[in-house]
Amino acid sequence: MEKKFKLGVIGGGFMSHAIVSGALSGGFLSPNQIIVSAVNVSSLEKFSAKDVAITTDNAEILNSAEFTLFAVKPQHFKDAVRSIGNISCEKFISIMAGVKIDSIKSALSVKSAKVARCMPNTPCSVGSGAVGIDLTDFIGTSDAEFIKNLFSSFAKVVITDENKLNAITGISGSSPAYFYLFIKCLVEAGKKHGLSEEDAKTLAVNTMIGSGKMIFDNSDKSLDDLITAVCSKGGTTIEAIKVFNDFDLSGITDKAVSACVKRAEELEKLQ
Repeated sequence: MEKKFKLGVIGGGFMSHAIVSGALSGGFLSPNQIIVSAVNVSSLEKFSAKDVAITTDNAEILNSAEFTLFAVKPQHFKDAVRSIGNISCEKFISIMAGVKIDSIKSALSVKSAKVARCMPNTPCSVGSGAVGIDLTDFIGTSDAEFIKNLFSSFAKVVITDENKLNAITGISGSSPAYFYLFIKCLVEAGKKHGLSEEDAKTLAVNTMIGSGKMIFDNSDKSLDDLITAVCSKGGTTIEAIKVFNDFDLSGITDKAVSACVKRAEELEKLQ
Protein backbone atom coordinates (compact mmCIF):
# COMPACT_ATOMS: atom_id res chain seq x y z
CA MET A 1 0.00 0.00 0.00
CA GLU A 2 1.39 3.37 -1.02
CA LYS A 3 1.93 5.74 1.88
CA LYS A 4 0.94 9.39 1.94
CA PHE A 5 4.41 10.53 3.05
CA LYS A 6 7.88 9.34 2.10
CA LEU A 7 9.46 10.27 5.44
CA GLY A 8 7.92 10.51 8.89
CA VAL A 9 9.93 11.92 11.76
CA ILE A 10 9.19 11.25 15.43
CA GLY A 11 10.87 13.94 17.50
CA GLY A 12 11.06 17.69 17.01
CA GLY A 13 14.54 18.42 18.34
CA PHE A 14 17.71 19.92 16.92
CA MET A 15 18.87 16.94 14.86
CA SER A 16 15.46 16.15 13.38
CA HIS A 17 15.19 19.78 12.29
CA ALA A 18 18.68 19.59 10.77
CA ILE A 19 17.76 16.45 8.81
CA VAL A 20 14.45 17.84 7.54
CA SER A 21 16.07 21.17 6.65
CA GLY A 22 18.93 19.43 4.85
CA ALA A 23 16.62 17.17 2.85
CA LEU A 24 14.53 20.16 1.79
CA SER A 25 17.33 22.62 1.03
CA GLY A 26 19.23 19.95 -0.88
CA GLY A 27 16.13 19.28 -2.99
CA PHE A 28 16.10 15.62 -2.03
CA LEU A 29 12.56 15.77 -0.62
CA SER A 30 9.71 18.24 -0.99
CA PRO A 31 7.60 19.50 1.93
CA ASN A 32 4.58 17.41 0.95
CA GLN A 33 6.68 14.24 1.35
CA ILE A 34 7.46 14.82 5.04
CA ILE A 35 5.47 14.63 8.27
CA VAL A 36 6.87 15.35 11.75
CA SER A 37 5.47 14.58 15.19
CA ALA A 38 6.40 15.90 18.62
CA VAL A 39 4.80 16.00 22.05
CA ASN A 40 5.48 19.71 22.42
CA VAL A 41 3.38 21.70 19.95
CA SER A 42 5.73 24.69 20.15
CA SER A 43 8.62 22.56 18.87
CA LEU A 44 6.60 21.84 15.73
CA GLU A 45 6.30 25.50 14.74
CA LYS A 46 9.71 25.53 13.05
CA PHE A 47 8.64 22.55 10.93
CA SER A 48 5.30 24.10 10.07
CA ALA A 49 7.21 27.12 8.81
CA LYS A 50 8.83 24.81 6.25
CA ASP A 51 5.38 23.67 5.05
CA VAL A 52 5.85 20.06 6.12
CA ALA A 53 2.93 18.24 7.76
CA ILE A 54 2.93 18.18 11.56
CA THR A 55 1.13 16.14 14.20
CA THR A 56 1.27 15.26 17.89
CA ASP A 57 0.13 11.70 17.14
CA ASN A 58 3.01 9.25 16.69
CA ALA A 59 0.60 6.64 15.32
CA GLU A 60 -0.09 8.92 12.37
CA ILE A 61 3.63 8.91 11.55
CA LEU A 62 3.98 5.14 11.79
CA ASN A 63 0.92 4.49 9.65
CA SER A 64 1.17 7.20 7.00
CA ALA A 65 4.92 7.29 6.20
CA GLU A 66 6.97 4.83 4.17
CA PHE A 67 10.06 5.47 6.32
CA THR A 68 9.91 6.42 10.00
CA LEU A 69 12.86 8.26 11.51
CA PHE A 70 13.22 7.99 15.27
CA ALA A 71 14.83 11.19 16.53
CA VAL A 72 13.74 11.11 20.17
CA LYS A 73 15.95 10.85 23.23
CA PRO A 74 16.82 7.18 23.83
CA GLN A 75 15.06 7.11 27.19
CA HIS A 76 11.82 8.29 25.52
CA PHE A 77 11.82 5.75 22.68
CA LYS A 78 9.75 3.01 24.31
CA ASP A 79 7.18 5.53 25.52
CA ALA A 80 6.92 6.88 21.98
CA VAL A 81 5.82 3.52 20.56
CA ARG A 82 4.24 1.81 23.57
CA SER A 83 0.62 2.95 23.09
CA ILE A 84 0.45 2.98 19.30
CA GLY A 85 -1.00 -0.47 18.67
CA ASN A 86 -0.78 -1.85 15.15
CA ILE A 87 2.05 -0.39 13.06
CA SER A 88 1.93 -0.55 9.28
CA CYS A 89 5.39 0.94 8.73
CA GLU A 90 8.19 -1.58 8.12
CA LYS A 91 11.12 0.71 7.30
CA PHE A 92 12.84 2.56 10.11
CA ILE A 93 15.78 4.91 10.56
CA SER A 94 17.23 5.68 13.97
CA ILE A 95 19.58 8.41 15.15
CA MET A 96 19.13 7.45 18.80
CA ALA A 97 22.50 7.07 20.52
CA GLY A 98 22.96 3.84 22.42
CA VAL A 99 19.82 2.07 21.16
CA LYS A 100 20.78 -1.01 19.18
CA ILE A 101 18.89 -2.29 16.17
CA ASP A 102 17.68 -5.42 17.99
CA SER A 103 16.28 -3.26 20.81
CA ILE A 104 14.37 -1.13 18.32
CA LYS A 105 12.88 -4.17 16.60
CA SER A 106 11.91 -5.70 19.94
CA ALA A 107 10.12 -2.53 21.05
CA LEU A 108 8.28 -2.21 17.74
CA SER A 109 7.08 -5.83 17.60
CA VAL A 110 7.05 -5.65 13.80
CA LYS A 111 8.28 -8.98 12.46
CA SER A 112 9.24 -7.60 9.05
CA ALA A 113 10.87 -4.44 10.43
CA LYS A 114 14.07 -3.20 8.83
CA VAL A 115 16.18 -0.67 10.70
CA ALA A 116 19.03 1.59 9.57
CA ARG A 117 20.95 2.95 12.54
CA CYS A 118 22.78 6.24 12.07
CA MET A 119 25.19 8.44 14.00
CA PRO A 120 25.04 12.04 12.70
CA ASN A 121 26.71 15.09 14.21
CA THR A 122 25.58 18.66 14.80
CA PRO A 123 27.36 20.19 11.75
CA CYS A 124 24.64 18.43 9.72
CA SER A 125 22.58 21.51 10.63
CA VAL A 126 24.80 23.68 8.41
CA GLY A 127 25.13 21.16 5.58
CA SER A 128 28.66 20.09 6.51
CA GLY A 129 28.07 17.11 8.76
CA ALA A 130 29.30 13.55 8.88
CA VAL A 131 27.13 10.46 9.37
CA GLY A 132 27.92 6.82 9.96
CA ILE A 133 25.14 4.44 8.85
CA ASP A 134 24.53 0.73 9.27
CA LEU A 135 22.44 -0.32 6.26
CA THR A 136 22.70 -4.07 6.78
CA ASP A 137 18.93 -4.62 6.80
CA PHE A 138 18.56 -2.77 3.49
CA ILE A 139 21.57 -4.07 1.52
CA GLY A 140 20.85 -4.56 -2.17
CA THR A 141 17.61 -2.58 -2.18
CA SER A 142 16.58 0.81 -3.52
CA ASP A 143 15.67 1.67 0.07
CA ALA A 144 19.36 1.60 0.98
CA GLU A 145 20.01 4.21 -1.69
CA PHE A 146 17.15 6.34 -0.40
CA ILE A 147 18.55 6.37 3.15
CA LYS A 148 22.10 7.02 1.97
CA ASN A 149 21.01 9.82 -0.34
CA LEU A 150 18.82 11.37 2.35
CA PHE A 151 21.84 11.91 4.59
CA SER A 152 24.17 12.66 1.67
CA SER A 153 22.02 15.69 0.87
CA PHE A 154 23.53 17.48 3.88
CA ALA A 155 26.46 15.38 5.12
CA LYS A 156 29.33 13.08 4.21
CA VAL A 157 28.20 9.48 4.67
CA VAL A 158 30.25 6.50 5.79
CA ILE A 159 28.57 3.10 5.47
CA THR A 160 29.60 0.90 8.38
CA ASP A 161 28.53 -1.92 10.70
CA GLU A 162 26.59 -1.32 13.89
CA ASN A 163 29.50 -2.54 16.02
CA LYS A 164 31.56 0.43 14.77
CA LEU A 165 28.98 3.12 15.53
CA ASN A 166 30.33 3.68 19.04
CA ALA A 167 33.74 4.42 17.54
CA ILE A 168 32.08 6.80 15.09
CA THR A 169 30.43 8.50 18.07
CA GLY A 170 33.89 9.13 19.51
CA ILE A 171 35.41 10.32 16.23
CA SER A 172 32.63 12.40 14.62
CA GLY A 173 29.43 12.28 16.66
CA SER A 174 31.02 13.95 19.69
CA SER A 175 34.09 15.55 18.13
CA PRO A 176 32.53 18.93 17.24
CA ALA A 177 32.88 19.64 20.97
CA TYR A 178 36.57 18.68 20.81
CA PHE A 179 37.17 21.17 18.00
CA TYR A 180 35.19 23.89 19.80
CA LEU A 181 37.35 23.31 22.88
CA PHE A 182 40.57 23.57 20.86
CA ILE A 183 39.34 26.75 19.18
CA LYS A 184 38.43 28.16 22.58
CA CYS A 185 41.96 27.43 23.80
CA LEU A 186 43.48 29.12 20.75
CA VAL A 187 41.27 32.17 21.25
CA GLU A 188 42.31 32.45 24.91
CA ALA A 189 45.96 32.12 23.91
CA GLY A 190 45.50 34.81 21.27
CA LYS A 191 43.97 37.16 23.83
CA LYS A 192 46.90 36.52 26.15
CA HIS A 193 49.24 37.67 23.40
CA GLY A 194 47.34 40.85 22.65
CA LEU A 195 44.67 39.92 20.10
CA SER A 196 41.03 40.84 20.59
CA GLU A 197 38.67 37.92 21.14
CA GLU A 198 36.88 38.67 17.87
CA ASP A 199 40.10 38.75 15.84
CA ALA A 200 41.48 35.61 17.50
CA LYS A 201 38.22 33.72 16.83
CA THR A 202 38.10 34.87 13.20
CA LEU A 203 41.68 33.75 12.61
CA ALA A 204 41.36 30.41 14.43
CA VAL A 205 38.00 29.38 12.97
CA ASN A 206 38.87 30.25 9.39
CA THR A 207 42.21 28.47 9.73
CA MET A 208 40.40 25.34 10.96
CA ILE A 209 37.97 25.45 8.04
CA GLY A 210 40.78 26.02 5.55
CA SER A 211 42.92 23.26 7.03
CA GLY A 212 40.09 20.78 6.65
CA LYS A 213 39.66 21.81 3.02
CA MET A 214 43.39 21.40 2.41
CA ILE A 215 43.24 17.83 3.70
CA PHE A 216 40.62 16.93 1.10
CA ASP A 217 42.23 18.97 -1.68
CA ASN A 218 45.58 17.23 -1.09
CA SER A 219 44.44 13.62 -0.93
CA ASP A 220 47.80 12.48 -2.29
CA LYS A 221 49.50 13.72 0.88
CA SER A 222 49.38 12.13 4.33
CA LEU A 223 48.52 14.12 7.43
CA ASP A 224 52.18 13.87 8.43
CA ASP A 225 53.14 15.40 5.07
CA LEU A 226 50.79 18.33 5.67
CA ILE A 227 52.14 18.85 9.19
CA THR A 228 55.72 18.80 7.94
CA ALA A 229 54.88 21.29 5.18
CA VAL A 230 54.03 23.92 7.81
CA CYS A 231 57.00 23.10 10.09
CA SER A 232 60.06 24.80 8.65
CA LYS A 233 63.30 23.86 10.40
CA GLY A 234 64.23 26.53 12.89
CA GLY A 235 60.84 28.19 12.38
CA THR A 236 57.89 28.94 14.64
CA THR A 237 55.44 26.11 14.01
CA ILE A 238 57.84 23.34 14.88
CA GLU A 239 58.28 24.81 18.35
CA ALA A 240 54.52 24.56 18.98
CA ILE A 241 54.43 20.99 17.63
CA LYS A 242 57.27 20.05 20.00
CA VAL A 243 55.15 21.21 22.94
CA PHE A 244 52.12 19.24 21.76
CA ASN A 245 54.30 16.15 21.42
CA ASP A 246 56.03 16.68 24.76
CA PHE A 247 52.66 16.84 26.51
CA ASP A 248 51.38 13.82 24.56
CA LEU A 249 48.51 15.37 22.61
CA SER A 250 48.11 12.04 20.81
CA GLY A 251 47.76 10.15 24.08
CA ILE A 252 45.32 12.67 25.54
CA THR A 253 43.19 12.48 22.40
CA ASP A 254 43.18 8.68 22.51
CA LYS A 255 42.08 8.71 26.16
CA ALA A 256 39.32 11.22 25.41
CA VAL A 257 37.94 9.24 22.48
CA SER A 258 38.18 5.99 24.47
CA ALA A 259 36.17 7.56 27.31
CA CYS A 260 33.51 8.64 24.82
CA VAL A 261 33.33 5.19 23.22
CA LYS A 262 33.14 3.52 26.63
CA ARG A 263 30.17 5.68 27.61
CA ALA A 264 28.42 4.87 24.34
CA GLU A 265 28.88 1.17 25.10
CA GLU A 266 27.48 1.67 28.60
CA LEU A 267 24.40 3.42 27.19
CA GLU A 268 23.74 0.47 24.88
CA LYS A 269 23.65 -1.88 27.86
CA LEU A 270 21.04 0.28 29.58
CA GLN A 271 18.49 -0.24 26.83
